Amino acid sequence: MGRYTQNKIISKTNPNGTRGVRYYRGVKYPEIPLSQDDIYVYAQEGDRFDQLANEYYQDSSLWWIISTANPSLPQNSYYLPLGVQIRIPNNINAIQSRYNKLNGLI
Repeated sequence: MGRYTQNKIISKTNPNGTRGVRYYRGVKYPEIPLSQDDIYVYAQEGDRFDQLANEYYQDSSLWWIISTANPSLPQNSYYLPLGVQIRIPNNINAIQSRYNKLNGLI
């Protein structure tokens, strides 16, 4: 699944009726509360959010769950800092459900 697969395209029509601006509607991510079922790991060399999602969820497109659960980590970097502790939420069904509701997908 691509980064923009579930984003809706918004089209604005100009006052004269011609096609205007088209853009992707922003995605809203749910808050992810701490849970006793969360898994904690330390980043190893080369770790990325998508790789961890693939390892723990068997779906690399769920990278955003790990990213959102770790807001103190750099969100603008491809690789995670070596040795930093990472929280991996384990209750992904509830998180995905909240994501879908927030973004009008259900």
